[in-house]
Amino acid sequence: MVEDLQPAKRPVSALLAGPYGHPLHPVLVNVPIGAWVAASVFDVASHVVHRPGFLARGAWWLVAIGVLGALAAALVGFLDLLAIPTHTPVFRTALVHMGLNLAVTGGYVGGFLWRRAEGGVAAGPVPWGPLVLSLVCLAVLALSGFLGGKLAFRYGVRVADEATQADGYRSHPAGRRTTTAGRRSPPAVVEDSTTGALGRR
Repeated sequence: MVEDLQPAKRPVSALLAGPYGHPLHPVLVNVPIGAWVAASVFDVASHVVHRPGFLARGAWWLVAIGVLGALAAALVGFLDLLAIPTHTPVFRTALVHMGLNLAVTGGYVGGFLWRRAEGGVAAGPVPWGPLVLSLVCLAVLALSGFLGGKLAFRYGVRVADEATQADGYRSHPAGRRTTTAGRRSPPAVVEDSTTGALGRR
């Protein structure tokens, strides 16, 4: 079973999907998430301020930026999907994650066109229809993000294996450390990375 997990930890293409231990998909998803959250804030704020035109135009551009970022993240994420063994719970979770993301992106594309058709980039506040659509898409995006976290933190997709992680927890070489004055410092108390037991070094 452990051997079945290894392909999902390594990139199909290090150039396109990011090298081992440094996947690009989690980096790229910050663009659409940040843009769409900010767009929703602008949407709501456009119904509060006296001159909402700049907020409506800003939200419109943020929706567009989010769509472009989502397409880039989807391409990289698809490469990670190819590394996951099929007919497994993790593969099914990844498919649902991908499907929700594509649905959200489609919803924002529709919202972008809807805003333009209803004059959402004019001087008035964002129309209620596109505003509600954005909030619904944002809620679905949160669900998809939960599944993305499950893929990484529960199933370990594109996360370095424990042997690689252990390199960052190794103690200093054996022997007492020397202070800047040339005197030996007292032995340090360290924790064994495998057993968790405390000992002096």
